[in-house]
Amino acid sequence: MIESYITYLVLGIVFLATLVRSAFGFGEALIAVPLMALFLPVKVAAPVAVLISITVALIVTIQDWHHIHLESAKRLVLSTFIGTPAGLLLLIFFTDQVVQAILGLVIIAFALYCLFSQTQLRLENDQKAWIFGFGAGILGGAYGMNGPPLVVYGALRRWSPKRFRSTLQGYFLPASILAMTGYAIAGLWTYDVTWYFLLSLPVVLVATFLGGMLNRRMSRQSFMYYIYVGLLLIGIMLIMQSISG
Repeated sequence: MIESYITYLVLGIVFLATLVRSAFGFGEALIAVPLMALFLPVKVAAPVAVLISITVALIVTIQDWHHIHLESAKRLVLSTFIGTPAGLLLLIFFTDQVVQAILGLVIIAFALYCLFSQTQLRLENDQKAWIFGFGAGILGGAYGMNGPPLVVYGALRRWSPKRFRSTLQGYFLPASILAMTGYAIAGLWTYDVTWYFLLSLPVVLVATFLGGMLNRRMSRQSFMYYIYVGLLLIGIMLIMQSISG
């Protein structure tokens, strides 16, 4: 009875996380892993979340490949691979709390500026994409948190909701496959991981479809508002994590 109850809770978490990811292009890791870890071992929750990420990214990439900004995606992915080893070094020289606090303050400042400023910052081309990809690699290598720099980059490029969502999936697909390869090499792709992923698959497919519908219905203005609010929440979460240790 208890195991069935936990299964239903996990499926509910997967649905919510996938809906957010499919609608906005990011954010599922901030929901899925922390909440699933309340009921499952982290060594199960994290690989399941990565398999779900691969599934969503693959579906969206196949559906909307023509909306992907290929040059940006390529620069982001390549610079992420370069930045990942630097993220591992970051763990040696700085404590988690310091980095999380600094990152949280920067993200909050950016989100508040975009929400309330009359003049909006904007990147006109993808020449600076490598900076954000490198930052994503550092955070991914250190804390498994690639998302924030990518979301900031997409916001500065002022992409449409569909291009924003599609291009991020063009990034997350190879990045997630690489992460899952690492889990497999480390022996963390276990029977339990496969079982929970297959059990979640119908929920993932439904949530991905519904999230795509939400994405198509949002105007650019409302979409960007939600993106900035999402960044603000991420920044607050990072500050709270740094305080709690």
